[in-house]
Amino acid sequence: MNTRLLIILRYAFISVLILAVSAVVIYKMVDTTIVHAKDWNELAMKELSRTTVIKPTRGDILAADGRVLATNLRYYTMRMDFTSEQFREVEFRDTMNMLLDSMAHYFPRRTRDSWKEHFNNALSLRKEWKANVDKYDKNRNDTTLRKTIRRQRARLNSWPLLLKIEYSDVERVKRFPFYRIDQAPKTGLVVEPVIVRTKPYGDLARQSIGIVNEDPVTRERHGRSGLEGALDSLLYGTPGIAKKVPLTRHITNWTDTAAIPGYDVVTTIDIDIQDIVETELMRILDTCDADWGTAVLMEVSTGDIKAISNLEKKGNRYEEGINHAVRPYEPGSVIKPISMMIALEDGFVRNLDERIPTGGAWAYLGKNPIKDSHAHGSVAVRDVICYSSNIATAKIILRGFESNPAGFPDRLESMGFMQPLGVGICGEWAPRINRKPKKIDLSRMAYGYTTELPPLHTLSMYNAIANNGKYVRPRLYSKLIGQDTIINIPVSYIRDSVCSQRNAAILREMIHDVVWKDGGTGRLVRSKTVDIAGKTGTCYMVEGKGYNTSKKRLAFCGFFPYENPKYSCIVLTANPKRLFRGAASTSGQVMKNVALKLHARGMLDNSGDYMADTHPGSNATLYATTGSEPYSNVSTSLRLANSRRGRTPEANSPGTVPAVTGLSLREAVNRLEDAGYNVDVNGTGYVNRQTPAPGDTIPPGTTITLHLTQDT
Repeated sequence: MNTRLLIILRYAFISVLILAVSAVVIYKMVDTTIVHAKDWNELAMKELSRTTVIKPTRGDILAADGRVLATNLRYYTMRMDFTSEQFREVEFRDTMNMLLDSMAHYFPRRTRDSWKEHFNNALSLRKEWKANVDKYDKNRNDTTLRKTIRRQRARLNSWPLLLKIEYSDVERVKRFPFYRIDQAPKTGLVVEPVIVRTKPYGDLARQSIGIVNEDPVTRERHGRSGLEGALDSLLYGTPGIAKKVPLTRHITNWTDTAAIPGYDVVTTIDIDIQDIVETELMRILDTCDADWGTAVLMEVSTGDIKAISNLEKKGNRYEEGINHAVRPYEPGSVIKPISMMIALEDGFVRNLDERIPTGGAWAYLGKNPIKDSHAHGSVAVRDVICYSSNIATAKIILRGFESNPAGFPDRLESMGFMQPLGVGICGEWAPRINRKPKKIDLSRMAYGYTTELPPLHTLSMYNAIANNGKYVRPRLYSKLIGQDTIINIPVSYIRDSVCSQRNAAILREMIHDVVWKDGGTGRLVRSKTVDIAGKTGTCYMVEGKGYNTSKKRLAFCGFFPYENPKYSCIVLTANPKRLFRGAASTSGQVMKNVALKLHARGMLDNSGDYMADTHPGSNATLYATTGSEPYSNVSTSLRLANSRRGRTPEANSPGTVPAVTGLSLREAVNRLEDAGYNVDVNGTGYVNRQTPAPGDTIPPGTTITLHLTQDT
């Protein structure tokens, strides 16, 4: 065959091939655009109609002054896909030693040997997985092997490398040996952005701020507790929608409806006050070895919660725990001012000097007798709160409701006291009160048993007493800030008035007497610097179906400064096991310390500067330690005219009354209560004299009277 004919045959073959391909193309074009055009159009429309939800940016939670309490930060998680077909295993093994050095140096969360073990485990699993795949190719009926392969592949294609790292660390890793290869399938390196809800101030008010969790089905992140849960719909925002749009070379997502970010929530929390409250609560809990404690500080006029702390003992330290402030507990004697409020308003008592017989015990209806821990033969109405008389309180409430016990909870209902307060904390409880009590139940309800109240409810009523009867609603947030709008949340009232201004003044004086009157149960809370009014409350803790008389829950609720209350406060201490075991020396001490620190920082509408003009004629005394010379330089610089030296307490023999003369009240009470004695106090300052005398042999449980004076 000559060359010319061969060339012609080749051209003929190519021409036929081109014609055949052209015919196929024309056929397919006709089939697609004419014959099956409807089917292809439906498929295209189905693809283009697919939408993707655009997740909105969750709003921030801010303190009252704008400082951030909770916000979103973008971190990155780095993983390796060891199942990639292009994965360069040989090169990975060759560069592993250098890679291990880099990983151990910049990410010492693992040692070099630990990183090596981590990578070798992945390579061993990859080898095993590939061997199983080969086996399965020869026997595809082996269902057990198929499940094993799936499980191994799931681990290998998402092998953890680094979790929640910053973008700068991501860029650093990409410059490490092996990872610097600029093709992800060859290195198996996968980078995933992760949005983390971060609290810059750590555990500060953590339970009240709340937590955010991801829904395993929708992959949306929603609040589960605290403000995060209660205001989730506002914080979450409105999702957007992205649709598929055909471009010249590909189909891409196009934002059809933009996502609307959630509102920023401005809380009423004052970070500085919150820090003071948490510090003082932790200090007392640690001192008395309590199980848990809670404290809430609220502004009287607005109901703004300035601080809320919940601490529980976990191991050897206290951490933010369950939000006890909104959970119901038997209140104990702190409910007595509320019972007295009803009695004054409804006229069960009119003469404050009327004396109510009490004795030591009163067996109402022949049941278990009601007892007073501070026994008196009779108590004047004005002193019922001061002496914390269970018997007198029960008798007063029975005057009005003995014939209709259900009238007492109905009266609380009419005051707006029975429903959740709606402060903005997810999981808030309503008071649990028997709506149809028997007479015997009523006699106990009057002084704080057979009734469960969240501490925040109790505080709200004390706040109303301090606020001239105006029952302001507690609140934890005051403002919502959107993209182009600001919503101010106004101060609101549960009731315009729960009692008259006259009765509110009477109740304030009764509560003040608890601290300042001789025989009052809150004498340890006295302070010349800040005039505090508050009520003690002690209650046995319920375990199983009864009370555990070895465990007490101690409460103190009140307000300060007394003449012009700025803040109200409640503190609970659960099951103190050493040193201070009274309500005033534990919960009351927290409130006292907080008040003194606020005063020292000028946060009680006072000046924090000792030398300020607001303190003319100050005549303070410097107390130097025993055995030392007075600190003359300090006295001179502060212009202190006087100085005193404390006395060293006398030593005592075991089993006798400890010597506490010369000590501060706190030190004296600590020593005496630790020895098992009760304490009564007269005066203020340092212990000048004690009765019985130091060294006397008397049984534990006896009351030791301390006489205090400013002169030591």
